[in-house]
Amino acid sequence: MNQSIQLEQYLGKPLECNCGHEHKTLLKKIDISKGALERLPALIKELGYQHIFVVCDINTWKAAGETVVQLLDSNKIDHEYLTIQDEELVPDEWAVGTVMTAFPKQTDLILAVGSGTLNDLCKFISFQLGLDYIVCATAPSMDGFASIGAALITDHVKTTYDAHVPVAVIGDTNVLAQAPMDMIVAGLGDILGKYTCLLDWKMAHLIEDEYYCEKIAGMVKQAVTIVAEQGPKIKDRDPDAVQSITEALVLTGVAMSFVGNSRPASGSEHHLSHYWEMQFQMEDKKPILHGIKVGVGLLTVINMYQKLAKETPDFSTLKKNTFDEAAWEAKVRECYKDAAAGIIALEKQCGKNNIENRNKRLDRIENVWQEMVSLIQTELPVLDDLRQMMIDLNEPVNPNQLGISMEQVKDAIILAKEVRNRFTILQILWDLNLLESYANDMAAYFQK
Repeated sequence: MNQSIQLEQYLGKPLECNCGHEHKTLLKKIDISKGALERLPALIKELGYQHIFVVCDINTWKAAGETVVQLLDSNKIDHEYLTIQDEELVPDEWAVGTVMTAFPKQTDLILAVGSGTLNDLCKFISFQLGLDYIVCATAPSMDGFASIGAALITDHVKTTYDAHVPVAVIGDTNVLAQAPMDMIVAGLGDILGKYTCLLDWKMAHLIEDEYYCEKIAGMVKQAVTIVAEQGPKIKDRDPDAVQSITEALVLTGVAMSFVGNSRPASGSEHHLSHYWEMQFQMEDKKPILHGIKVGVGLLTVINMYQKLAKETPDFSTLKKNTFDEAAWEAKVRECYKDAAAGIIALEKQCGKNNIENRNKRLDRIENVWQEMVSLIQTELPVLDDLRQMMIDLNEPVNPNQLGISMEQVKDAIILAKEVRNRFTILQILWDLNLLESYANDMAAYFQK
C-alpha cells in the first residue's frame, strides 16, 4: 500500500463528490516533512505577511519556538513573540486573556508554535480578531490542526467554538519525532479513535437520517489504516511513522472543515474523554493528554459495540419505559457541578431524552437492526489486536492507569452523551435501556 496520504490533493479546489454538499477548505499550504521549519520564512513572504506575532509556551519555545524566532530574525521579518510561562497550559479564559494582553496592534499574522492548546488559543483569537494564523506543530498529539473549531475550557466546560482553519500547517519531522513519547502516542490514540467515531456517524445516518458522506468517511478510514500499519514503528520514533500520524491528524481536520463540524473525527470515544477531562479539571487534578483518554475511550466503545451486536431487544416493551427527568437532573447536578446548568439547558433545547423522540428512534432501530449488527461486525478492528498494539507502545488501555475511578467510568458512560447534541452508541444504549447495565459491565471489565 502507498503509505503517503497526499494531503496537497485536498487544497485549492473543491473536492469532487456526489453527496450533494460542496467540500472545500481555506487551508493553503501543508508542509509535513524534514526541514519544514527552514522553509517557513519563505512561505510567510510568499503569502505577503509583514508583522508576525509568535505564541509559544515554555515547552514549545524549547522545541521549536526559539528556532522560529531566529529564522524570522535572520530573514528580516518583523515579529514579536510571547512565551506563556506555564508548563501545563490550559486553554481557558486566563490563557485567552494572557495572549490578548500581549497582542501587538500591528500584527497581520498569528503564528502558533505548539499543538493542541496553543493551536486552539491562536485559532480562536485570530478568528475573533479577523486575522490569519499559521500553526507550527511541535507534536503529533491531536487532530485539531486543520479543523474549523477551537476547543476551549470556559466556565469549567469544554466547549468547541466556531473559528477558522489556519492558512498553513507546518510540521518539521525533525521536531515532531523528538516530541515526548506520550504526545506521539496521544496522536495515535486520537487517530485510532476514528474507528468508533466513523461507526457512530454511520449509525446516526441509519437511525437519525443525519447527513453522511461516504467519500469523506473513506478519506479518514484510509488514514486510520495507514497509521495502524505504521503503529509498531512509533516506539522507535521512526520519522515515516511520525509523519504518517501527523498527516492523518491534519487530514481529519480537513475532513472536519469539509463537513463543517467534527463528526468525521469525534464520536462517543471523544465524549468519554471530554467527560473525564472535565472531572479532572473540577477536581484540580493534573490533566491527561486528550488522545490518551480517547484511546481508553475507544477500547471501551468497541467493547460496548461488540456486546450490543449480541443483544435481542424487545422493542414493544422498551417503548413502554418512562424517563425520570428529576432523577436524571439530580445525577447531572451531582456529576457536572458548575457545568450542570448548561447540560440541562442543552437537553431542554434538543430533547435527546424526550420519550416521543426516543420511540421514533426505537422504530427506526428495529427496522435497521440487522444492518446495525452487520456494520458492527465489519467496521471495527479486532479488540485484542488493537489493545496489544497499544500495550506494546506503553499506551494506557485501562482507566485505572489514568487515575480514573470505576465510578467515573460508569458516570462517563451514563452521562457523557449529555455534553453534545450528537447521536452515538451512548444514545443507542440509552434508547434500548442498556446504558446503566453497560456502565456497570465496563467498570467490572476494567476492574478485572
